[in-house]
Amino acid sequence: MLFLQVKNSYSDLLLSHQLLLFDSKIPRGTMGNPFDSEQVQKEIKEALLKNDQALAVAKINEYFDQQQNVPLNIAITGESGAGKSTFVNAFRGIDNRDENAAPTGATETTTVVTPYSHPIYPNVTFWDLPGIGTTKFPADKYMKHVGFEKFDFFIIVSSDRFRENDVRLAKEIQRMEKMFYFIRSKIDNSMRDEERTQRDFDEERSLKKIKDNSIQCLQEQGFQSPQVFLVSSFDLKLYDFHLLEETLERELPAHKRDAFLFAMPNVSREIINKKKKAFRSKIKYFATLSSAVAGVLIPGLSIAVDITLLVGVVQKYVSQFGLDIKSLQSLANSSGVPLKELKEATTSPLIATRATPELVMKVFAQKPNQVTFKVVEEATRFIPVFGIPTAMVLSYITTYRGLNTFLDVLSEDAHRVFKKAMGLKSPKK
Repeated sequence: MLFLQVKNSYSDLLLSHQLLLFDSKIPRGTMGNPFDSEQVQKEIKEALLKNDQALAVAKINEYFDQQQNVPLNIAITGESGAGKSTFVNAFRGIDNRDENAAPTGATETTTVVTPYSHPIYPNVTFWDLPGIGTTKFPADKYMKHVGFEKFDFFIIVSSDRFRENDVRLAKEIQRMEKMFYFIRSKIDNSMRDEERTQRDFDEERSLKKIKDNSIQCLQEQGFQSPQVFLVSSFDLKLYDFHLLEETLERELPAHKRDAFLFAMPNVSREIINKKKKAFRSKIKYFATLSSAVAGVLIPGLSIAVDITLLVGVVQKYVSQFGLDIKSLQSLANSSGVPLKELKEATTSPLIATRATPELVMKVFAQKPNQVTFKVVEEATRFIPVFGIPTAMVLSYITTYRGLNTFLDVLSEDAHRVFKKAMGLKSPKK
């Protein structure tokens, strides 16, 4: 009886520690949970309290399944020739010459509603709509024609000024109670024209004039506070694209925000930091999965599962931070900085290569105590009474620390690549 009491007391102590670890890593109101985050946390904690690891794992898998399948449908519309397809490609981080790019050209190339999935996140779809001036439908019929109900928001693109068709379409979208935003595209061309024709050219003043004129024109058409963003699809780092990103992130429903954030190209340090924060909020779930597997008495299973888990998550980090070879080559093409120099700016061996189990574990082993924890965990699991609870806590700690290390290293490399591409110098210490 005393033996069982000691066993139960020790198990309860380690379970309490596991719960404390899980609970302490939960940022309240975490951005992007596909359903109420507090409810998710409550259900997982209840399963752990009941020592029902299978239920906890099921709840966590449910969390990931729902999050990965949260649909985000973005409609890009406007008059023909406004640069809609180029904007679609830029938003997806794809060059116009890419085989998966939306076709572009001097004339209207979009004649039917065409979906383009994000290359990494297929749940995010950009819908390239035919120019409203190219269809036989008036604005109200146009909305029905393109299937307005499936879109989360509309981006109305114009390359000079917003015309009658743009205004009529915006009013119809407003009537349908959908969100919409005005994009004044090809601003880089406008700035070149202004510089050629003005004796005392001032870019800031010219940009303000274009935006003020656009807003005034829309206000005269009955829009009280029109949101107008100046954008160059060939260089999203310039002008108002960051304001568009911040606005959409703020105004989208909470469960759609992560889907939008992860689909964003890395055009600013702020976006890299936001992605890092979003990724970090999920590490506790991976650690809990690792802990659950550690409770199964099969030699080598925990290590095998942890390696698979680490490789999958690290691959996601690499691609999302734009550190895979295809993303780096695309950045080299657009920035003019040679691929070799972008790669040389990084420190991790995981950059621009395939994240194999051998490579991931080599990097994993470089962190002090990581391998020691895994060895102790594996050896401890088969000790009577205390083994499994101890192994579970060690597995949680090891996975949590390991993924945080990978995230820190890769996000820092993303910043280094961004600085190199932008020609920025690190501040002097």
